[in-house]
Amino acid sequence: MEYNERFRCAALYERVMSAEEAALLIEDGSTVAVSGFTPSGCPKMVPLAIAEQVRSGRRRLRLTLLSSASTGPELDSAWGELGIIARRLPYMTSSELRRAVNGGGPEPVAYTDIHIGEVAQNARLGFYGKIDTAIVEAAALTEDGGIVPTTALGCSQTFIDLAGRVIIELNLAQPAALEGLHDVYRVGDPPRRGPIPLTGVGDRIGTPYLRCPAEKIAAVVVGAAEEHPRPLAPEDEVSRAIAANIVRFLAREKEAGRLSADELPLQSGVGSVANAVLFGLKNAGFSHLRFYSEVMQDGILDLIDAGKADFASATSLSLSKEGMARLLGDLERYRDKLVLRDSEISNSAELIRRLGVIAMNTAVEADIYGNVNSSQMNGTTVYNGIGGSGDYARNAAISIFMTNSVAKGGKISSIVPMVTHVDHSEHDVDVIVTEQGFADLRGLSPKERAARIIENCAHPDYRAQLRAYFEAACAATHGAQTPHLLDRCFGFHENLRRRGSMLCGEGGEN
Repeated sequence: MEYNERFRCAALYERVMSAEEAALLIEDGSTVAVSGFTPSGCPKMVPLAIAEQVRSGRRRLRLTLLSSASTGPELDSAWGELGIIARRLPYMTSSELRRAVNGGGPEPVAYTDIHIGEVAQNARLGFYGKIDTAIVEAAALTEDGGIVPTTALGCSQTFIDLAGRVIIELNLAQPAALEGLHDVYRVGDPPRRGPIPLTGVGDRIGTPYLRCPAEKIAAVVVGAAEEHPRPLAPEDEVSRAIAANIVRFLAREKEAGRLSADELPLQSGVGSVANAVLFGLKNAGFSHLRFYSEVMQDGILDLIDAGKADFASATSLSLSKEGMARLLGDLERYRDKLVLRDSEISNSAELIRRLGVIAMNTAVEADIYGNVNSSQMNGTTVYNGIGGSGDYARNAAISIFMTNSVAKGGKISSIVPMVTHVDHSEHDVDVIVTEQGFADLRGLSPKERAARIIENCAHPDYRAQLRAYFEAACAATHGAQTPHLLDRCFGFHENLRRRGSMLCGEGGEN
């Protein structure tokens, strides 16, 4: 092919090969680390070539797959379905891989659920063993070999630094205009780590490209592979009600002169509720909003266009197809309001605490004392994982968790006496929000929390049952700090599990 401004490093021309040839460099039993964060910025051509080689019977591979977060369908879905993945970390959203992790796949998968903010440092400290190959998607290669990332940054620089070899996918379907959007910064390791010199959401402290020694680059695969952006999750009546309650809480904070939403940066997860919150902020009395988050959703573009948001920092563009087209079609206008950082920076405990982030994340269930389960169904079946919610919840100025008050069409309460799995203890949860209302838990004792959560957040169909449990626990434990009746607590869950199974089918997703 003819090389142009996208492939400016002549020294790497001789490393060009097909995706099929590059796939043969991956050996059975090896550890592969990949770029990207959510489907954004993940390699596509080489993973699909590996999948095809296994599907056709030409090869048998069992690999450890290390990433910054979830990946695209070319990795978690295709590899999970074929039994290629032997070990996986730190996070996943693929239904095919979820089945395999929970014992329903062609081969067992050892899944390690990790705080996303810890992945890069743990990898550098050797907790995950040797990284044999890193596969990194690029929008361009600079004259001196700099790798321009695409729509996500994640842990790419750390994976490149640690890998024995690097395969670059120069994806011409990704726009060249992405160059300059990134801020790559290498963080030191304890005990000689210095302060990260970032004091504002819009600060730039690194370089706009990744660095890799030329001798480590084993292959450059050039092609055009379309990304598979997340579809924009539709809003419904419940998500709009949850969003309205969060906006109401933030407005109350602003009126009280405490932690104002247009002074402190916001973080929000992904999904219909998160997008509904962003839409709600657009129509509320907030201005000069800033975001310090893992991902950018379509709603952030709406806020920028409406003059309500000044800046957004993230590690991934988790936009819908329409949102991505909108961003890339007018990137010059958006460029000075956006930056993509390493996930070690976006999820840094030091920076989240320094900047005073208001964190908004999703719960699977919450209990009457404020503990949150965000990763497990019935305490045994992993759904996605903890992701980055713990990085933000533990260090945020205000930590908000949101969930529907019921699941399975109203057959299961999401507010329970005791969560079946604790991802976020009551100490890291400031506010719980459902479509019923919000419970501000700051400064309350456990028994005060229970009363507020039941009355403000539980669905009316379950309040009497929750009150009865709480009152019986208080009576039986004679004024204990956190009253529990473990036999009745788990009986509550067992009743819900049986009802959900009979009405909705065993193994359904919450």
